[in-house]
Amino acid sequence: MTPQFCIGAGLFGLGTTGLALEAPRRSLSSLKPVSALALGIGLTLLSSAAHADQFKQATDNARIECEVSRRELTRIALVGDQFASVSKVSSGNPYSDFAVSNEPVRGDIYLSVPPSFAGADVNFFATSKKGYVYKFACKASDIEAQQVFVANPALASSEASDWESESQPGDAAIRLIKAMAADETPPGFTVRQAAGLPARVGTIEVRVIATYQGASLHGQVLKLTNLGLTDIRLTESEIAPKAALAVSLTTNSLASGASATAFVVTRHAGE
Repeated sequence: MTPQFCIGAGLFGLGTTGLALEAPRRSLSSLKPVSALALGIGLTLLSSAAHADQFKQATDNARIECEVSRRELTRIALVGDQFASVSKVSSGNPYSDFAVSNEPVRGDIYLSVPPSFAGADVNFFATSKKGYVYKFACKASDIEAQQVFVANPALASSEASDWESESQPGDAAIRLIKAMAADETPPGFTVRQAAGLPARVGTIEVRVIATYQGASLHGQVLKLTNLGLTDIRLTESEIAPKAALAVSLTTNSLASGASATAFVVTRHAGE
């Protein structure tokens, strides 16, 4: 069923279902995810994890510690960015030197530590195409070829801000609801699968399925289940906090034992 959207006091109709807004803030105050799995790197991260790839999160000028292969190649890649240059001291001594190359097509770094290398770790600097600088301090070990993926939270925040600023806040909230309904991730947003216990609001069980975190917008996908013995109409007090920018329901009537999905968009706390 096609959802409708409610912005402020006005209705933005895109279908035939009902909406709720201006509900008491306390109605969903207890819904806080207990644990979550970040999906920012997508299927590549999930499939690579089985091969012991390394995933690092770093800000500009950060020191990144990792483990590189001695005798085999190590690939270092940026998530959402590319390396533009690398800087290291070359002594010419085979017992204290290693090789670093910047692959130009994908912007990755390939690191080669020869068998003659006598040191315990390697150190070098790298600059990305988007202007971030990272210092790598990595232990050299007799392990298989490695892959290291580095993510900078500032990149995601910038992308999310750009995506949100493409339209007015109310329209951006609608676009976020459309993305959540289509199971899509807007650029720069972090999606978390929630695994917390459900809350009860009257006869309705409310469970947070997923949260979408952007630069200023916060979205929630909720599963609503009618645990009562009679059919009910979903009202604003059961759906969203008072400060919600937009709310969408897949239905405005819930039979006994039936479930529905709700999408709620608010601003980050403190904004």
